Amino acid sequence: MSIFKSKYESDVAKSFRASGIKFEYEPITLSFIQPAKQRKYTPDFKIITKTGIHAIVETKGRLTSEDRKKLLWVKEQHPKKKIVLLFMNSSVTLTKVSKTTYSDWAKKNGFEWYDFRFGLPKGWIKE
Repeated sequence: MSIFKSKYESDVAKSFRASGIKFEYEPITLSFIQPAKQRKYTPDFKIITKTGIHAIVETKGRLTSEDRKKLLWVKEQHPKKKIVLLFMNSSVTLTKVSKTTYSDWAKKNGFEWYDFRFGLPKGWIKE
């Protein structure tokens, strides 16, 4: 069993040895901060409810880890925006091994949410 993570690393180490070059493999760890990236978020819908409230509606069939991070960042950086999640099925769990459902995650993180299987919220529907 090799201590190296790839055949290429192993080949380089062999070349170092054959050339008489002294080396250590992965002797240190360096900390670093990943620079922030300017990103843009385009919500699926912007609605005006029957009560006149503007809301950003993000429809989610799947709520991936990347989606969750993005939603939390957007919510944190735009606290005055009302972001509503409209799940295809709010009972789906985050992963196969997780017990946390999409609706559990939304509640925990302070998002208003609805399950499309049960129709649109009554407050959104114009009469």
